[in-house]
Amino acid sequence: MEKIASFQINHLELLPGIYVSRKDKVGAETITTFDIRMHAPNREPVMNTAEMHTIEHLGATFLRNDPEWGPKVIYVGPMGCRTGCYILFAGDLEPRDIAPIITRMFEFIRDFEGEIPGAAAHDCGNYLDHNLAMTQYEARKYLETLYHLEEKNMVYPK
Repeated sequence: MEKIASFQINHLELLPGIYVSRKDKVGAETITTFDIRMHAPNREPVMNTAEMHTIEHLGATFLRNDPEWGPKVIYVGPMGCRTGCYILFAGDLEPRDIAPIITRMFEFIRDFEGEIPGAAAHDCGNYLDHNLAMTQYEARKYLETLYHLEEKNMVYPK
């Protein structure tokens, strides 16, 4: 079996950033999958599931409620390796196109107060697995990358 593209990325040199993981055609529309890489793989501890889950709830809520980007959001979800998440948008997009909305999303997460949207038994299959304080720590840490994005944070290493 052929190794899929995401397993051909050099994870030993991959930095936190925003990367195009893949682009797919669905009819006439292009769907761009973004790798929202928050931790350096195999060099930093991974995030706990509670933080990943809270990022998913807050990030998806923020993005889907954005007047410009909401209609373009296809999916927001965690990576199995727990070093970041995937966000799929309708459109043939590049990291610089989405950097402003992803930055605003993580600022929203950093500053969020109150009840986590959808964190109730009737709304979520694992509603008790959330950690807002650690999620906000992760958001602050990732914003350091987002505020200083360079080419090395947007192009996969060879």
